[in-house]
Amino acid sequence: MTKARFYHAGCPVCVSAEQALLQHLSSDVEIDVIHLGEQPGRVAEAELAGVKSVPALVIDGNVLHINFGAPIEALK
Repeated sequence: MTKARFYHAGCPVCVSAEQALLQHLSSDVEIDVIHLGEQPGRVAEAELAGVKSVPALVIDGNVLHINFGAPIEALK
């Protein structure tokens, strides 16, 4: 099963991206939605995955930066 992580900060851009994008992923994809504003301990994980800004979707080690809500540095 493919795993995807969607990192966001809860801003309107992030919420809109989550609603628009995640519904199009296959039901075979296991999705972990991570709100970095509520889970600041996972910012380092996002950085290690290559996330530079949120919202971002990470699938199989590939990072898709979606629009621009906030730089990852703002979430530290």
